[in-house]
Amino acid sequence: AQVVLEALIDEREISVVGSTAAGQVRELQLRARFHFRVLSPAGKELLPATEILLSRDMSYNESNAMAKEQEAALLYVAMQNDIVAQVLRRLAAVPAL
Repeated sequence: AQVVLEALIDEREISVVGSTAAGQVRELQLRARFHFRVLSPAGKELLPATEILLSRDMSYNESNAMAKEQEAALLYVAMQNDIVAQVLRRLAAVPAL
């Protein structure tokens, strides 16, 4: 291997960002967080710990809870694909050994 990608944190978060006066959830924010660093095979740090944080807002309706779960899953997949693309671009910019 020319470089070693070390994943430090890979997590998903969800939080309520909007609710009605009755306390019903109306809007959620989905977040995908990925911390990583890049090392040479000898262990030299080529790219220090880096964080990529993506968020998406999503409306919510309790009567459509199952559909909203599927929507959230699709949004997380899209965010994960975006994170992968960003990591690959950063790897391409790592100075040659």
